[in-house]
Amino acid sequence: MIVFFNVIALLALTFLMIELNYGMGVIEFIVQNLGRIIFVVASVAFLSALAFGYIRFDCQELLENLSRLIEVLVILDISVFFSSLVGKYIDPNARPFAFFALMCATVLNRRGSIFFNVINALLIFIIDVNVNLVGSITANTQIWQYCAGLLICFCSGTLVVFCMRSIKTRLQSILLVFLLLIPIELIIGIMEVLFSEEGSNPYILFAYGAFGAVLSVILYMLLLPFFEFLFSELTVFRLRELTSPDAKLIKKLKTEAPGTYNHSVVVAQLAEACANAIGDDSELARAAAYYHDVGKLRNPEMFTENQADYNMHNELSPELSADIIRSHAKDGAKLIKKNHLPEFFADIAVQHHGTLPIKYFYAKALKMTDGEINMATFSYAGPTPRSRIAAIIMIADAAEAACRSLKDRSAASVQSLVNSLIEERINLGQFEDCDITMRQLSIISRTIAQSLSGVYHSRIEYPKIKIGKKD
Repeated sequence: MIVFFNVIALLALTFLMIELNYGMGVIEFIVQNLGRIIFVVASVAFLSALAFGYIRFDCQELLENLSRLIEVLVILDISVFFSSLVGKYIDPNARPFAFFALMCATVLNRRGSIFFNVINALLIFIIDVNVNLVGSITANTQIWQYCAGLLICFCSGTLVVFCMRSIKTRLQSILLVFLLLIPIELIIGIMEVLFSEEGSNPYILFAYGAFGAVLSVILYMLLLPFFEFLFSELTVFRLRELTSPDAKLIKKLKTEAPGTYNHSVVVAQLAEACANAIGDDSELARAAAYYHDVGKLRNPEMFTENQADYNMHNELSPELSADIIRSHAKDGAKLIKKNHLPEFFADIAVQHHGTLPIKYFYAKALKMTDGEINMATFSYAGPTPRSRIAAIIMIADAAEAACRSLKDRSAASVQSLVNSLIEERINLGQFEDCDITMRQLSIISRTIAQSLSGVYHSRIEYPKIKIGKKD
């Protein structure tokens, strides 16, 4: 249904371009070029059906995430609209051909981005040849320019898709302009040599090509924040901004719960390394780990890492202590939503402890009573992890905290600790609702053990020697 509505939107854009090109002569143009109009309609429908087939059989995550599908189709419509507008009022070579690929490569994987970039290039070419070219052939607008546009759109877009994985900051995105100039100017130069008319100025065409590259990046930088907001898009740029020391909740953690902040920094490093090791989204894992314990801001002094010499739980019953400790999961989710942060962070906040028991207070309660105690009273409410990243953060969170209490921090000791933590969570069914394999858990275990051995490595004992004042 969404794809059908997008067909209507593309056809509406096509008829808008006919209106802009021919004004009062629209009806006459349609009558005289009915075959071309039918061809455009059929082409748009065919390409849309092809896109749906690709989504259905090779990109099913878009069917599961309708918001992302709508986002991609809206970007496609915007790309076709701007390309047609710039082609009419400035020059066909000045169009922002790479804009769609920049946006698509930011929100989709590499294969999906290349496929949709081909659809974008073909749509622009079909509209050019059947709408913009008919009846308006001038010295500056020739069929070869539209063929060049098709090549530029495909080549520059493909180049962008392969380069975007190494782009980590918005400044690096701006520098992409210089990379885009290579295929754009090369194709314009070849077409100028082969098909130029007498008296044409190649420098103007090169300038238009450079303008198109700059315009692509400008549109990308201007529109990306709106898509990040409207579709809750977690781009690498936004994730880095959210983990900046100046981010609101991060700054609050540093000042009000410094122990929790330091713990979160280490967990973020572990989560990033683990996600990299199993081929998951390392930037997303790192950012989510920064926010997994923000619920502790409600009562920071009630958590060990933020306490000095006195433990406030000494004055409380085990039941009340357990209730305070487990509430940080839901408090974190509420705080994340209140600050309009990504929903994924809220999911991690409530899932990273799953339904695990709070063993310290459960054991304390057992010592204080002779009867049986319901373990659920001392357990987190859940749910259990629903994603691999949630599972990674669950393991990293427990391993970092447990490793601090180890007296023997040798590699073998740390590895044994991490293995036991993972085994315990498997036995308690914590990974039954997420798509994670035993092989991936093994890789995560090794990665965390290696990283923690480096973070908490043993040190030599400094000699107790007093050195006199230098004369």
